[in-house]
Amino acid sequence: MMIKQCLKRLTYRLSLFLDVRTELRAARITGSYSQAMASSSETETDGDKRPQFGNRYLTDEKHVFQHNAWDNVCWDDEQEKLASEKVSLNSATVLDESKIADYEEEAAAYWNKFYGIHQNGFFKDRNWLFTEFPELYTDNPDAEPTVDRPTSDDINREYPGSHSTFRILEVGCGAGNTVFPVLSANRDPRLFVYCCDFSETAVTLVKENEDYDISRCHCFVSDIADTSADMPFPDGSLDIITMIFVLSAISPQKMQSTLTRMAKLLKPGGVLLFRDYGRYDLAQLRFKKGQCLGENFYARGDGTRVYFFTQDEMKEMLIKTGLEEECNLIDRRLQVNRGKQLKMYRVWIQCKYKKPKTEES
Repeated sequence: MMIKQCLKRLTYRLSLFLDVRTELRAARITGSYSQAMASSSETETDGDKRPQFGNRYLTDEKHVFQHNAWDNVCWDDEQEKLASEKVSLNSATVLDESKIADYEEEAAAYWNKFYGIHQNGFFKDRNWLFTEFPELYTDNPDAEPTVDRPTSDDINREYPGSHSTFRILEVGCGAGNTVFPVLSANRDPRLFVYCCDFSETAVTLVKENEDYDISRCHCFVSDIADTSADMPFPDGSLDIITMIFVLSAISPQKMQSTLTRMAKLLKPGGVLLFRDYGRYDLAQLRFKKGQCLGENFYARGDGTRVYFFTQDEMKEMLIKTGLEEECNLIDRRLQVNRGKQLKMYRVWIQCKYKKPKTEES
């Protein structure tokens, strides 16, 4: 089973590489090659350029400490067993119901405190998203932003971004580590990006960023787990929704209804792009007793919460929303500390699900 997962992951990465290569060839022809390369790759900063992020594979264990990270690292049965035992130990004691309720009620306060402390310095810009999700690169190289820029009346004629024909929603935007790379990589005047977060502090950070442009972006506070909350755009109006390390922060009891709400926001043919923590990720194995809120659900020391998914869980929930699977993969990455000779195994779940096109559309 582990070998099959690795082969499936390798096949998917090869298809992504070919897609990106095709886009870059087209960009070279139109003169925007350098911009596409800048937004579609990510290099380390140890003096020399590395292969494109997501394409380094460990073929000889003797070379494990030659680089900082290796992709698509397969686990054997013994490693899986040890990870399962660690999770059994750290989840043996579950916090009482009153404490669990406190974490739920104070969730916004904990995230406000988090961003109040870290501002925009905790997470790095997610330029790697263009490798994993090429759909986010929607650039029209023939566009002239200075000519095509909409007026303020155009932007808000019906609702923010109603003038656009291609709309992206970033859920859980934090300080803007996805939205600003997306805006920077794309100059297509058709594009409008919405972004929201549970934390008022995070939304303030985005709006105060010098790259925040109301002609291209609208940031707002929203608890996406509250399915009755209004959105600043109608249902069925979005081409892409990104949920990057956000669903894991929501109570498991609210995950299905949250995903169902997101599916309703997509246009027919629109896609939901998902990436989040996978079962037995290093972060899960590091939790101590007394931090468990429920099965595979934990409270961090700062009060924020995190859940660790499996592929099957995500498949079941997303299929129930009416979306169709395009990919559902487990990404196992080995990160190393070369100075301390430490190995750190990361596990993420990555999905792409599409809303079917109706006959009417």
